[in-house]
Amino acid sequence: MAEPSRHATIFDVARLAGVSHQTVSRVLNDLPNVRPATKARVDEAIKQLRYVPSPAARTLVTKRSRTIGLIATGGTEFGPSSSVLHFNAAARDARWSVFTANMVDSDPGSARAAVEGFLRQNVEGIAVISAREGVTDIVAGMELSVPLVALHATPRAGMVTVGVDQYAGARAATAHLIGLGHRRIGHLAGPPDAIDARERERGWRDELATAGLVAQVVGTGDWTPTSGYALGRQLDDEVTAVFAANDQMALGLMHSLTERGLRVPLDFSVVGFDDIPEAEHLSPPLTTVQQDFEQVGRTLLATLLDHVNGEPPGAVPPSVPELILRDSTATANAERLARRRVDAP
Repeated sequence: MAEPSRHATIFDVARLAGVSHQTVSRVLNDLPNVRPATKARVDEAIKQLRYVPSPAARTLVTKRSRTIGLIATGGTEFGPSSSVLHFNAAARDARWSVFTANMVDSDPGSARAAVEGFLRQNVEGIAVISAREGVTDIVAGMELSVPLVALHATPRAGMVTVGVDQYAGARAATAHLIGLGHRRIGHLAGPPDAIDARERERGWRDELATAGLVAQVVGTGDWTPTSGYALGRQLDDEVTAVFAANDQMALGLMHSLTERGLRVPLDFSVVGFDDIPEAEHLSPPLTTVQQDFEQVGRTLLATLLDHVNGEPPGAVPPSVPELILRDSTATANAERLARRRVDAP
């Protein structure tokens, strides 16, 4: 096995693989006419030597930078951060470099500066993963010379969108509670400027309307457990179940219910959204709607690269989330409701 080096060159790779440096260059740049066996030897040599190609040299050869820009907001929120993680992993697998601009909020100046910085780096495309619609609006409103793909955004001219059917997931969560006999099903909504939050609320409302039930918003949170906890202390006594717009708020809600002497799910049923790693370890484990964030991140990257490589942009069907049934939901009945009212302060 060759000795790894931090300073391996394309010639070192060529010698180890037993090919010319031109062949290594063709493999690095995904050019045609390289036999699979030869490509496999070059890939193995690159791995052994930990060779990192020079972006500048690659650009000179191919007239392409093989770099893309990524604007990400949402901080530590589970959904956006997971999508960013898998987007970057997919880019590495495809041998593309990613310049990332992480933004805390939807400041227009920061978004424009990020895009301008990307363009100075000769990126071939830009992706947006944002928990807020404002950032996507700002980027989509700029006259860009490169393709733009956004996650969970409202479709508009000049931009391709990728996402998960949040609406269908919310309807499935609400239908589950209705099927258990609950008739007063509240909703703990997410921020109004978040597209995901709006779609989840819309799905909840429409599923209740289909069943002839009245929609009752418990309150609007900011995705955090703290906001779910605070809103849980304000619950109407008639509500027997809540669909929370994300698992973090559901976690805070369950904490609040426990402090009020209410038992989940005996006295109260809770459904979340996202299926964060902690969801199955809560007490009780949380029924929730699972999104495949790996698929989302990889689909976003693949869609952008297709666009970059000249394939006509088209609508990307949203993936459908899955309802994961655990122990935080149970059948509603008059006896439990009566007991809940007696026990509640």
